[in-house]
Amino acid sequence: MTTILVVCSANQCRSALGGALLQRSLRQAAPEVAVATAGTRAFTGIAATPPTVDAASTLGVDLGAHRSRMVDVAMVDRADLVLTMERAHVREIVVLRPQAFSRTFTLKELVRRGSAVGPRARDQDLSEWLELVHRGRRSTDLLGTSSDDDIEDPTGNRMIDHESIAREIDELLAAAVELIWPESSRRACS
Repeated sequence: MTTILVVCSANQCRSALGGALLQRSLRQAAPEVAVATAGTRAFTGIAATPPTVDAASTLGVDLGAHRSRMVDVAMVDRADLVLTMERAHVREIVVLRPQAFSRTFTLKELVRRGSAVGPRARDQDLSEWLELVHRGRRSTDLLGTSSDDDIEDPTGNRMIDHESIAREIDELLAAAVELIWPESSRRACS
């Protein structure tokens, strides 16, 4: 079974949204894929923030049962793909497990680099496609912050609204699913 781990900081907003929205997208495209979420600085057992629950609801997903979890080595080891919301999260995952670098991307980075490589072929293993997406990538490419790679955290920042971040994550995940499971995505839309 393929497993995707979605990671942010506290696992109460962006990764909670991302995990739920990804599960919804994969229900038709790739129902055999398991999705897990965690945070790099999460306290275990905390609910998603109320604005996050509201934003998720506008997109048709229920985060009422979500509880935060701290990312650990075992989660990273089980994941075939680790999707993060910021470059900082990729760095923290790679410090935790250096060999995970080739399968750990920010969501924006995966979509950008995956679009350049092209969709995964029907008979191509996910790890083979990810290796192509990773090719030429350097750890120094992920230093600092960048709007090209980072999805802003609306928690604690009144200048950023949860609904627009939820829509951004949803659109990026749809693009990622189309790249990784193109045949299944086309069947689901017909």
